[in-house]
Amino acid sequence: MNVAVLGCWHVHAKDYARSAAAHPDTTLVAAWDHDPELGRPLAEEFGIEYTDDLDALLARGDVHAVTITTETTAHTEVIGKALAAGKHVFTEKLLAPTVAECEQLVAQAREAGLALVVSLPRLYHGYTLAVTELLAAGSLGPLTYARVRLSHDGAVHGRTTGTSGGWLPDRFFDPVPSVGGALTDLGCHPVYLTQLFLGQTPQTVRAVYGSITPRAVEDHAVVTVGYDDGRIGVVEAGFVSNDAFTIDVHGTEGSVHYTQDGSRLWRRYPDGKVEDLAVPADAPDAFAQWVQHAAAGTTATENLERAVELTRLVVRANEAAGEKK
Repeated sequence: MNVAVLGCWHVHAKDYARSAAAHPDTTLVAAWDHDPELGRPLAEEFGIEYTDDLDALLARGDVHAVTITTETTAHTEVIGKALAAGKHVFTEKLLAPTVAECEQLVAQAREAGLALVVSLPRLYHGYTLAVTELLAAGSLGPLTYARVRLSHDGAVHGRTTGTSGGWLPDRFFDPVPSVGGALTDLGCHPVYLTQLFLGQTPQTVRAVYGSITPRAVEDHAVVTVGYDDGRIGVVEAGFVSNDAFTIDVHGTEGSVHYTQDGSRLWRRYPDGKVEDLAVPADAPDAFAQWVQHAAAGTTATENLERAVELTRLVVRANEAAGEKK
């Protein structure tokens, strides 16, 4: 399956290009971006053709599939064009800025018999599989609370120089193409994990967004979700602190915890006993699943359902923060 990169706006453009170059069943052949300063360097690095003509690239019969890493606001148009041209699509989150646009793209892919998969990588990591299995067994009793935190220092520190200013590109802080800040970008991962653990449709969504740096979007955020049965979820995301990714899920009969520090997973019992748990191997990642769906002619039903509900909750959080209610 020959794969082209569509858009080099997002920092994961090269990651998915590497996936296409490395997977035994895909070949990376071309890259497009309307901005040559973004598209040409990627094409040169991978030794592939660069073009600024999207329609011409999509018209090529030797391009079977595309990865989408444009700005979020361009997703609906670019993904729609790719599907209309008969190309399988692997896309960075969010699938689209609104739920209606997400549902439109999912329906278009299904009607065309094309594989559409959204990159929701932490759903398939070993620690997530272990936590989900524990919850499915009912080992923690009725769930009461979950907290997922993910942050990095991309708004304040240079990755190589150590100076302030941040390693995230300035375009990530433009509210128009990015459709938001830390919550809409990095916060997607804690959002879909919280939805996995507690449920996709909370009754209430409240949000507090803050800006430590003088940017036009929030650089850190906390979102709380409440459910009809009393469960509470807390989503934390930020661009201003480099600390470990953590998961905490509590029930009436104990809790389970994960920290990226040392990749440690453990369970706490009601009597205070702590038991370390093994972290299983990761499941096939979203890219590999996409290639499999494209080859088999199947639909990534669960992935797409979670992608739509992710957008729904992110939109609700952004509205709650903006309206302060």
